[in-house]
Amino acid sequence: MPDLKLLYEAVVNGDAKASLAITQQALAEGVDPLILVNEHMVPAMDEVGRRFEANEFFVPELLIAARAMKASLEVIRPLLIARGDKPAGRVAIGTVKGDLHDIGKNLVASLLEGGGFEVIDLGVNVTPEKFIETVNLKQANIIAMSALLTTTMPAMKSTIEALKSAGVRDRVKVLIGGAPITQKYADEIGADGYSENAVGAVALAKKAVAT
Repeated sequence: MPDLKLLYEAVVNGDAKASLAITQQALAEGVDPLILVNEHMVPAMDEVGRRFEANEFFVPELLIAARAMKASLEVIRPLLIARGDKPAGRVAIGTVKGDLHDIGKNLVASLLEGGGFEVIDLGVNVTPEKFIETVNLKQANIIAMSALLTTTMPAMKSTIEALKSAGVRDRVKVLIGGAPITQKYADEIGADGYSENAVGAVALAKKAVAT
């Protein structure tokens, strides 16, 4: 039996190779994949988030920790799906129509996966119709929108209005973020939450599925 504390350390330290190797060994020896996720990997990402908030870690450390987590999740996810385990929530994430920036969005997507969410990454320049289609076809219960430009911020409001028109607004929580976004703007357009960084976005998503 591998020492599963090493899995925690591999994720915190961003060692994708070690994270994958320990995960594969543990699975081969019959360890429940959910134990790996819930007792070692999610706590590791929580610690990474804590260090980020304390200015001990910065975006590069977040990215490599998320990459290590992803390496393990890629072998764990098919096992969880095969036995019918449900994710914490299903998030449709994308940068809004007219905006082609994706670094922040990609980081949030990785950390959400690390937090136990199923993430449907719609990419950049995502139309309101694409978000609606994902709610209907994939049963997403959270929509996460990103905008890096003040000129593309209005697309967030347009998307929320489109969700209302399509009759699906009450089925999803809408979370927004990006450099020009504020809590005030989130309140103005009727979003359910706003975070100024990727770590906060995960906490927000967890809160959203708990209510």
